[in-house]
Amino acid sequence: MGSTRVPGKVLMDLCGETVLARVVSRLRRARLINEILVATTDRPADDVIVAECRKHSVPVARGDQDDVLDRYYRAAQLGNADTVVRITSDCPLIDPEITDRTISEFLRAGVDYASNGLQRTYPRGLDTEAITVEALTKAWRHAGKTYEREHVTPYIYEHPEEFRILSVTADADYSEQRWTLDTPEDLEFIRAVYSKMNGNSAFSWRAVLELLSKNPELTQINRSVVQKTLHG
Repeated sequence: MGSTRVPGKVLMDLCGETVLARVVSRLRRARLINEILVATTDRPADDVIVAECRKHSVPVARGDQDDVLDRYYRAAQLGNADTVVRITSDCPLIDPEITDRTISEFLRAGVDYASNGLQRTYPRGLDTEAITVEALTKAWRHAGKTYEREHVTPYIYEHPEEFRILSVTADADYSEQRWTLDTPEDLEFIRAVYSKMNGNSAFSWRAVLELLSKNPELTQINRSVVQKTLHG
C-alpha cells in the first residue's frame, strides 16, 4: 500500500476486481505453481491486503517493509518451499504461460536462478524469477547492501561466480512494451486493456499484443513513463 507513485495501487479497481485479485487469478492458471502466497509487510496500512487475500483464499506472510529479502526468506520457510517463484503484485497482465515457461526452463537446466528479465525481451510487467531456496538463503545471509535487501534477487544475479544463472528470452524483442503498474498512466493503460477484454482475466499476452496492434493508440497512454532504476 506504500507505493510512492500510486499509493494503494495493488488494491486499485480493474473492471470490478482489485489489481491483486487479477494477479492471483491469472497465476492460478499456471500449471507449475503449487501454491500462491502473498508476502506483504507487517505495517498496519497493509492489513487491508491481508483482508483482500482472505477474501480470495490466499495465504499471507508478513515481514519488514524495507528488507524484502528477509520477507521472502521467511515466506519460503513458512511455505516449506523448495523453489520460490517471484512475481510482483503490480503486474496484473502477468501471463501464466510465460511464468510456466520460466519455471520449466529453470527446472530443465537445474540452475539456482532463472529470470525472463535479465535480458529484457518480454514486455515489462511479465517478469518471472525462479530461485532455489538454497540460493535465496545464501543471499539472505550475505546480501548487505540496501538495494540487495529491497529488491530480493540482485545479490544472486550480480554474483554469477557463486550461482548458476539462466536468462529466459522470448522469440522476438517485445521489450518496448510497458505493461507494469507504477504510475497513473500505467493504471490508465491497464484499465483500458481490461476494458477491451470485457473485464475477463483469462486472456493471454498474445491477445494483448494483438489488441495493441489493432489499437496502437493505447500504447501512447504510458509511453512517456520513465522506469525507476534498481539503485533509485
